[in-house]
Amino acid sequence: MPSPLDALPIRRLTTHDLVSCADLSENRGWPREEHKWGLLLTAGTGYGIDAPGGNGLAGACVVTSYGPGLAAIGMLLVAKEYVRQGVGRRMMQHTIAEFQDTALTLYATESGQPLYEQLGFKTTGKATRVLGRFQPHGLAPTVATRPATASDLPVIVRLDSEVFGEDRTHMITRLPAFADQLRVAEDAHGITGYAAAWPNMDTHVVGPLIARDTATAKALIASLAAGTERPLRSDIDVRHDELLDWLKNSGLEPVGSTAVMVHKIRDLPGDWTRRFAPLTVAAG
Repeated sequence: MPSPLDALPIRRLTTHDLVSCADLSENRGWPREEHKWGLLLTAGTGYGIDAPGGNGLAGACVVTSYGPGLAAIGMLLVAKEYVRQGVGRRMMQHTIAEFQDTALTLYATESGQPLYEQLGFKTTGKATRVLGRFQPHGLAPTVATRPATASDLPVIVRLDSEVFGEDRTHMITRLPAFADQLRVAEDAHGITGYAAAWPNMDTHVVGPLIARDTATAKALIASLAAGTERPLRSDIDVRHDELLDWLKNSGLEPVGSTAVMVHKIRDLPGDWTRRFAPLTVAAG
């Protein structure tokens, strides 16, 4: 049977909706994550359905576009009062129609994966979320790292575009203001990797994590851990099993996993061997 919610319009969200988005997260038992919502609503395109009676949002999602080649869907949430009434499906169908000529990607929870499969998304990978207080384990990484400077930003953007496979300039150039730490690894020839640690509730999220190899990734994480007293959190591509084992031995425990899914493409662009963790699973 049709739901009364079907008649409610899907509208664009703005930064003025940040508190309502955070309320929606809290409604579903998620952290409020206002800092992350602020980035997504500024750099991406938010969509929402207002709840009947003007009481917050019935549903929302955000799409971060990386040009004509790829867009990432994230933060698809439906208020608990309106679950199983077609809100999530309608939001996804609207988003797919809005970006009909663009390949799409998302990180899916186990509960959301069946809907995405019904809408034509295919699983192409998996990420493991790790969380905990970093405790140095074994020999200290020998790769040199340092805080990034303003003059490093063009190099970071070029490296990121090469590894990610699409242009993320509008996201990467926001990192100095969004993250509490931004560090680079380098050798005699220049920058070989970079990573950020940004605040999310009582943790620091490590992402993006782009590195020439596992040793470089380890050095970047260790250097970020040295600059914070908060627990670290990150979503690591499961193909980087050596890094995951090292993180587990260093105090970070697996706390969940997500499926990496794509629509209209067979796999994500770029070089996965140097892409260790996304900026956030909500934006790729």
